[in-house]
Amino acid sequence: MNESACIDLMHLGLDGAIACYLVDTHEPTIVDPGPTTCLDVLVRALAERGLGPRDLRHVLLTHVHLDHAGATGHLLELFPKATVHVHVDGASYMVDPERLVASTRRTFGEAHDRLWGEMRPVPADRIEAWSPGDPGPWPGVRTVSTPGHIAHHLAYLDERDGTLFAGDAMGIVLSGGPSHPPTPPPAVDLRAWAKTLNEVGAIGPERFGATHFGIHEGIEERRVALQTRLDALEARVRIALEREDGADADRFNDEVMEELGPYMGEDRVKRYFDMFSAATDWAGVAFYVKRNP
Repeated sequence: MNESACIDLMHLGLDGAIACYLVDTHEPTIVDPGPTTCLDVLVRALAERGLGPRDLRHVLLTHVHLDHAGATGHLLELFPKATVHVHVDGASYMVDPERLVASTRRTFGEAHDRLWGEMRPVPADRIEAWSPGDPGPWPGVRTVSTPGHIAHHLAYLDERDGTLFAGDAMGIVLSGGPSHPPTPPPAVDLRAWAKTLNEVGAIGPERFGATHFGIHEGIEERRVALQTRLDALEARVRIALEREDGADADRFNDEVMEELGPYMGEDRVKRYFDMFSAATDWAGVAFYVKRNP
């Protein structure tokens, strides 16, 4: 099996929250560098693996959310030979991140800068944009369109060993606990996500790498479980909206934290969901449901 590595970015000192993947391929490649607040950790981890400023060649982005791609502009300044690979519909946000940052600020408010830091533009001539129908960055690594979490979401299948670097497409898996659906507003599309999970089932990877967090086997069980949870959350939100139950989002957050507490410990689960509140996931489904009655 290839020796791809999961790099724990230790986001705000929390282990097991955000991962970057170093892919064992023909040229040094990473998947999702994470937010700028983790840049120093990432650069040190690459250096420990023998990758200096002139070594990194490829940065594969699953999508442009700041917890996955926020450090990209800074990273390219430090690694001048690296090229960014991203969906064509996400490329403009990397070249001019102003709208993306403004949207993220609306979601995270005053915590934005503490969580994610500054996002710098990526030069257009250092982007290799993927369009539907394109095979992938090179033979042996296939780009897979995986919309749902956001329309331009991609995953990368290492066809040599069957590892799918899935970003958020296979959900959040913390400390081996049950899969949790990451559905923040405003771009989640539940019908597209169902098609993505069917596509993953048809591909049949051996394992997947989740940005939140780690490499997991048992992919068929995880795939079915995530779809079940997406369906259940949609049904729950529809009922709450009909009843005008505005408190259900907070109840959902508390229930998710309680469920994951035995896997993560109370302190770690609180710190994670202070950053990625499950109430925000509830709100993303509510945003979708209101537009898809």
